[in-house]
Amino acid sequence: MNYKKNDGGFCIPYREVLNPRQYEAVTTLEGPLLVIAGAGSGKTRTLTYRVARLVEEGVAPGSILLLTFTRKAAQEMLHRATQLLDRRCEGVAGGTFHSFANLILRRYAERVGFPSGFNILDRGDAQDVINLLRSRLGLNSTARRFPHKATIADIYGKAANKLVPIEEVILADYPHFATEIQDLLRLWDAYKVYKKQYFMMDYDDLLSYFKALLENNEDVRDRLSHKYRYIMVDEYQDTNKLQADIVKLLATPHQNIMVVGDDSQSIYSFRGANFGNIIDFPRVFPGTKIIKLEENYRSTQHILNVANAIIDRAQKKYTKVLFTRKDGGAPPALVMAENEHMQSKFVVQKICELREQGVPLEEMAVLFRYSYHSFDLEIELNKMNIPFIKVGGFKFMESAHIKDLLAHMKILANPHDSVSWHRVLLLLENIGPKGADEIFQAVVSSGLGIRGLASMKPRPRYAKSLERLKHELEDLARNNLPIAEIGARLLRYYQPILEKKYDDYPRRAKDLEHLLAVMERYTNMEIFLSDMALEPPSASVNNTLAPDYDDEQLVLSTIHSAKGLEWHTVFIIWALEGRFPANYAMRNDDDIEEELRLMYVAATRAKENLFFTYPANTYDRISGMALSGPSRFIEGISQDILEPWSLVNERDDEYLDW
Repeated sequence: MNYKKNDGGFCIPYREVLNPRQYEAVTTLEGPLLVIAGAGSGKTRTLTYRVARLVEEGVAPGSILLLTFTRKAAQEMLHRATQLLDRRCEGVAGGTFHSFANLILRRYAERVGFPSGFNILDRGDAQDVINLLRSRLGLNSTARRFPHKATIADIYGKAANKLVPIEEVILADYPHFATEIQDLLRLWDAYKVYKKQYFMMDYDDLLSYFKALLENNEDVRDRLSHKYRYIMVDEYQDTNKLQADIVKLLATPHQNIMVVGDDSQSIYSFRGANFGNIIDFPRVFPGTKIIKLEENYRSTQHILNVANAIIDRAQKKYTKVLFTRKDGGAPPALVMAENEHMQSKFVVQKICELREQGVPLEEMAVLFRYSYHSFDLEIELNKMNIPFIKVGGFKFMESAHIKDLLAHMKILANPHDSVSWHRVLLLLENIGPKGADEIFQAVVSSGLGIRGLASMKPRPRYAKSLERLKHELEDLARNNLPIAEIGARLLRYYQPILEKKYDDYPRRAKDLEHLLAVMERYTNMEIFLSDMALEPPSASVNNTLAPDYDDEQLVLSTIHSAKGLEWHTVFIIWALEGRFPANYAMRNDDDIEEELRLMYVAATRAKENLFFTYPANTYDRISGMALSGPSRFIEGISQDILEPWSLVNERDDEYLDW
């Protein structure tokens, strides 16, 4: 797309193709600049045009540095800039913080004690090294509770990115490993020595050593600052402390630093993102010019009114009011359901109605705070044979801990279920595949079902754990208990196994508590297990990158995984006080503020229709509290902009009216 030069001598008619605030951001070339880009306000477009403008102004492409969070984002922006202007834009340096750090460290590796040919450990390799060293230090004994390699890598990564001591991370995020702090510090020292000895860096090292290079080598810092005289950073609200320090070191000499982001969409503190980076930017770079992009190109004004009302409640923010020139649309609805099952039926029924009206399934999304919030809905979608993809968490029946508990129930329903027997037996200490098969064959040969466990003589190494299982299963088989009570008994039995098997057992325990709530709707074990086992044409993506959705698949997604995406219709389920925000998530004011921003991110994903739903009669087993009201983040919003709906059962629960 090549333009002829206009009267201003530029090939691109910037004033005609950009709105006033975008134009101001694109043409402000000198000095520190903070662009607060509201949701759907054309952030990528603004960065792309600014690259082109700098080149048109005569800035050498090689002196422009564009830092993004994915290589794809940088490539896309530079490709667009090249299409807008010409191939000069291909000379712009663009990439992720890690790729840029790697590029520079290759040139100056000896300054940080490495050869230029050092190897990079990917996450899997890093975990394998940690596992090797854990074994060497004698920290992998089965007699103790020590974190798995992936958890250890997460602890070390958080400490590196937040620039805080390892013990602080453990006490804040992994308090159940507080007794292991000294050994984790010992392992950390061994890990650092090992990497140095064998010339290796992990991903976090790339940034740590890059910062050290800049801090301790003034000549290198000056050389890089002179080379990259115009720096732009995308998604600045997602940067961690280490990345912000790198930006400061590179940009302080010339002050030509533009960062783009939205404080209202800072939702990744659990990964180390520091909300303070974008809030404190004007203090770090005095004289910062602040430009707000508030015109939204995604949503209707009805949706933006609700989003504005949500974020207006934030205590720390850059005040902005999103608006659009887009007409039409219906006001968002706050839908009160009697219980979780009615909430699920409403969502499914509304999806079917919209599908009949011509809205494709892939243009609809159901968003939720925690992965387990979608469990009941998944069951209902299965029944209706509605295909879906789940992003940001495993599908209900793919979760190992869910399958573990259900395997015990399947044995009660069918003592000849070999798959379930093997799964349950392999959970026990000192029982391997061969031992599990021996036990199963003995049970089947006895012809006594579960009672067949009593007829065999177990090997001493697993006699105690097998006796515990036998006692629990036999007692449950003898008594005709309600399904939910059977589930509760099995959960108490399984709890020690859960805690030993999974480092993140507190999160998984919440999933299982939710499963018990689902059980309470059932009176027949076979029907319950059949519903759990239904397999629709659905999929699961356990990451936070936008997948390539197949046609005609509804999207189920955690809100964290939905950031940056958009849909015609969005349902935000479990918008219930006590669940969003969750009672256990509110450790301090900063946590509550981030939960509020999550609700804002969810609301701004919708283009035409937005529904908040919550079950009004919910008992929280963990807190022992009855939950009934909508989330504090939406409660009290004027009914003029957020319509209250109440669901009514009709025709024996087959149809919902509102």
